Amino acid sequence: MSKATDVFADPQAVAKYAEGPPRLVPGFADLQRMAMLLLAESAPEDARVLVVGAGGGLELKVFAEHQPTWRFDGIDPSAEMLKLAEATLGPLISQVDLHQGYIDIAPEGPFDAAVCLLTLHFVPSEERSRILREIQRRLKPGVPLVVAHLSFPQAEKERSQWLSRYVSFAISSGVDADKAATARSVMEAQLPILTPEQDEAILRESGFTNVSVFYVGFTFRGWIAYTEQR
Repeated sequence: MSKATDVFADPQAVAKYAEGPPRLVPGFADLQRMAMLLLAESAPEDARVLVVGAGGGLELKVFAEHQPTWRFDGIDPSAEMLKLAEATLGPLISQVDLHQGYIDIAPEGPFDAAVCLLTLHFVPSEERSRILREIQRRLKPGVPLVVAHLSFPQAEKERSQWLSRYVSFAISSGVDADKAATARSVMEAQLPILTPEQDEAILRESGFTNVSVFYVGFTFRGWIAYTEQR
């Protein structure tokens, strides 16, 4: 994982986590809802869904509210973020099992669907491939995976322009300009961001098919892909 993930071990930073995504991710609430709707296209009424990078519980809350008969296994390495997820879920926690650790400690399933939002941009490409293969191995044939994270062109000039757009969006959402600039510096120095083409290639190489874009919000991009039918 990137050093940028160290913030998720800081209780004070974690306490403010929920304020961040709506200010930094264009259409954040709709992204969560779209992810839920994509999973619902093929999930059975009693679906079991794997949520990777579930700390904070924001997407888990949306999914559980809209799909009261689904069950969820949420995986996250940060104990503090899982505490926040439990608090965020409140009584909805009855639909959720939370697990501290990385993908290796996830239940074997098989799951009816999986989702990984705003997580993979912290992970180098080699480890992304391994995580995606481990997710794929835990899924039933022909079922969906929804992912979304930072993904934009990495040629120097284009990269700089997209990072500037990230900062502009954050400031327009009420983020202090100095904090937005610091966030950009952290992204440039620490996050192993890939191009959309690289991200799609990794999904395919990890055993997923029918990879298609469902969301683009400035520097963020989301895909739906499926395990192979057997």
